[in-house]
Amino acid sequence: MSRRPARDATGTESGRQVVALGLAVTLSVVALDHLMVGRLSLFFDLCFITLCLGLAVRVTGEALFVMSLLPPFLMLGVFALLGAVAPEMIAEPDDGVVQSLVSGLAHHSTALLVGYGLALVTLAARRRHSSKREGSPAPTLSTSG
Repeated sequence: MSRRPARDATGTESGRQVVALGLAVTLSVVALDHLMVGRLSLFFDLCFITLCLGLAVRVTGEALFVMSLLPPFLMLGVFALLGAVAPEMIAEPDDGVVQSLVSGLAHHSTALLVGYGLALVTLAARRRHSSKREGSPAPTLSTSG
């Protein structure tokens, strides 16, 4: 029986890959929520929170800064797109883009706050863990006698 090597605490996805994955998953959740209820619901909020946490775990150590900015820009970008294309998903059907954007952010601010907070806490913990590991001396062989 072969043993699997221990997983490294660092992520495997670059900043570009995390941004693309976040955008693809967010738009997929928006489409699914639109098919289910016709507007963004609690389902979107829970998926957004989970996505923020998952992306914070997947990103490489070199791209932690990109991930630290991603959740608000991701929600802002998706809501701006929805405000232009389908404002009824996040606001009243006759609202303009800016009003739809403001309404959407107001209605889903809890999901943004919780998702962003979890992502930042995860990134801080990863950074702390990696700095501890880098600062430890290399193991040496010592003999007594």
